[in-house]
Amino acid sequence: MGKQVETFYEVMRRQGITRRSFLKFCSLTASALALGPEFAGRIAHAMETKPRMPVLWIHGLECTCCSESFIRSGHPLAKDVVLSMLSLDYDDTLMVASGHQAEAAMEKVMHDYKGRYVLAVEGNPPLNGDGMYCIVGGKPFVEQLRHTAKDAAAIIAWGSCASNGCVQAAKPNPTQATPVHKVITDKPVIKVPGCPPIAEVMTAVVAYILTFDKLPDLDSQGRPKMFYGQRIHDKCYRRPHFDAGQYVEHWDDENARKGYCLYKVGCKGPTTYNACSTVRWNGGVSFPIQSGHGCIGCSEDGFWDNGSFYDRVTDIGGFPVEANADTVGLAAAGTVGAAVAVHGLMSFRQKLGDKNKADQQKLGE
Repeated sequence: MGKQVETFYEVMRRQGITRRSFLKFCSLTASALALGPEFAGRIAHAMETKPRMPVLWIHGLECTCCSESFIRSGHPLAKDVVLSMLSLDYDDTLMVASGHQAEAAMEKVMHDYKGRYVLAVEGNPPLNGDGMYCIVGGKPFVEQLRHTAKDAAAIIAWGSCASNGCVQAAKPNPTQATPVHKVITDKPVIKVPGCPPIAEVMTAVVAYILTFDKLPDLDSQGRPKMFYGQRIHDKCYRRPHFDAGQYVEHWDDENARKGYCLYKVGCKGPTTYNACSTVRWNGGVSFPIQSGHGCIGCSEDGFWDNGSFYDRVTDIGGFPVEANADTVGLAAAGTVGAAVAVHGLMSFRQKLGDKNKADQQKLGE
């Protein structure tokens, strides 16, 4: 038997957190996971009875923006996740230990919780030059990745660097930076892309695994459907302007001041799957499109090589859910015109019918 750790609830009680606050936390977690209120009880039961989840968090080629996002989570609070839900025994960005002490902590977790810990990977391994473009603890990062992954229960690929390569893997990719799933092929890999991913998405994924003892449902790219199942476009508050054919034509023009759709100036919302337009950032305050900049599609594979961020996506089919920006306005105007014409014709027929009825009544008299 491996070493047992405290449950989430035991740690929270030890920290002086009340039962009321604990239940509120469970309700917020259920909401973040897009689950009904009845699931709050299941989450509470899991937190009260299950040991914290041992996690190793390692870093390859990246800028640490995923960690920066994670520690700023609002619901669930990152401090609650890190200090209570997780037993974060190794993270060279957040931990106090360094050098030999840090490496010893990693080995201890792998030994004590063999087959039961989660490996969180931020960044990706470069394979060129035998991995010498990223050295951790005197060894290529790709070696650390393979070593820590071999006894992990599952792997979470934080951010676009780990999920799809991001800027490091952009053409011509001289270091051969490679996504995690192309190096580790014998373990389940949950991709949580974004540059960075949304903080609440990161913490909610961990909460789901801990609560239900299983991985969340994933899409064809390995992303949790609960957060990557809809396009940003479909829930964007500017969507009515898209359907009406109202677009920003040039930066800072009058249409931009009116808050019109940013599709013509490069917004990739219609082809990007993420929760930005619903969960948003900084505790739900805003997201890039709300701030006046189009989506760059950072949660999609190879987004760095898909042309300029300011060139619009062309040939999007299917009106009115999606359509080419040059035709939506015309089609909408044509539809309105046709509707007016039909309405006019029907009104004329109704009036004509009423007149005929009146004439017939007069003849009957």
